[in-house]
Amino acid sequence: MLRPLRRELGRLSLTVLAGIFAGLAFDSLALGLLLALAAYLALGLRYLAYLYVWAEHPKRVDLPEPGGLWGEVYERLIERNRRSRKRKKQLAEIVAQFRASTEALPDGAVALGEHGEIAWFNASAQAMLGLRIGQDTGLRIPNLIRHPAFSDYFERRDFAHEVEVPSPVNDDITLALKLIPYGSRQMLLIVRDVSERKRLEAARRDFVANASHELRTPLTVLRGYLEMLEPEARREAALAAWRAPLAEMRAQAGRMHSLIADLLKLARLESDVSSHRHELLDVPRMLARAAEEARVLSKGQHRIETEVEPDLFLVGRESEIQSVFANLVHNAVQYTPPGGLIRLRWHGDGGAARFSVQDSGIGIAPSDIPRLTERFYRVDVARSRASGGTGLGLSIVKHALEQHEAALGVESILGVGSAFTCRFPAHRVQRKARAAANE
Repeated sequence: MLRPLRRELGRLSLTVLAGIFAGLAFDSLALGLLLALAAYLALGLRYLAYLYVWAEHPKRVDLPEPGGLWGEVYERLIERNRRSRKRKKQLAEIVAQFRASTEALPDGAVALGEHGEIAWFNASAQAMLGLRIGQDTGLRIPNLIRHPAFSDYFERRDFAHEVEVPSPVNDDITLALKLIPYGSRQMLLIVRDVSERKRLEAARRDFVANASHELRTPLTVLRGYLEMLEPEARREAALAAWRAPLAEMRAQAGRMHSLIADLLKLARLESDVSSHRHELLDVPRMLARAAEEARVLSKGQHRIETEVEPDLFLVGRESEIQSVFANLVHNAVQYTPPGGLIRLRWHGDGGAARFSVQDSGIGIAPSDIPRLTERFYRVDVARSRASGGTGLGLSIVKHALEQHEAALGVESILGVGSAFTCRFPAHRVQRKARAAANE
């Protein structure tokens, strides 16, 4: 940079000297200097005009090669413009490749701004959401997807999970929507068609419910005959050989009855029950009942303690919440050796509430904890079958809690014990004083 500047200063010095000589020749030094500087300034303005025109139309106008400082400036600008055009071309190629790849995706993709305004979307999103090219760009996505579930999902800004809503263009299509924050307060909306999965799930639920319902009648008949035959076998010496088989058949029939009852309960929980009525539940009373059932089941072999806040109530469905309490307490009694401690706790947690069952039982291996709520999964198969367990208890707990927007947490140490905790959201929790005020 110093060399061009020195050359330009040298050029200016020569111009000034030429003006001095011209002024001396015409006997007017000031006029000579003025004309020389005016010529130098006019040349600079000419180069500046070239630069302005080139900046407006860099592809149609070529810059001259004046040398000196202006030449150096021109060269730097031309080089920067060349690099910028190359960078823009590379970015355009990357954008084109990104758009081509997203267009090939079966899932929809919508790029959103800070407030949910649409910046771009692919063909799949256009088809599934009914978006219009040019017309919907810039509009907020909640104004186009007006389902209450999505509006609540968008406003809460809790994007850990996806939300399922009907397609705005076809109510028979179910879409799974997930927002992913990225960049500077931007979001990417991923849209998946889960209609087929929902249909398969519904078909499975219907099959399980129908098959279980149809099995109840013949099983009831079999249990009736077994109950009738068992007393006869005990009284008649000729039927003594049938006493053990009849007892075993009756036990297995009872186990099948429990399994069918649990399958029907699970099928009901998995169905759409959003229209079912919710009521204010007296949880302290329900827990007193669960503790009494635990003592009966324990037959005095365990120490059962309760810690309950008496004014803490819950909005929900009593049959489902009672099922949650019963299953967790039953498991604690079943997997805790005689002499162990089982503690039931119901307490507030800020505005929310928690129910926990803590035992000093055999514990659960860390590898088993993620699978506890799977259907028919048993940590101790032999012990579960011996006690008549169906392997569906924790699945029922999980689905019942989901219907109440609650979550199940499990902590356990092998040989030390386990703690199962149900966390209920604040909007489902009421204190007794508030409940009385609302009645």
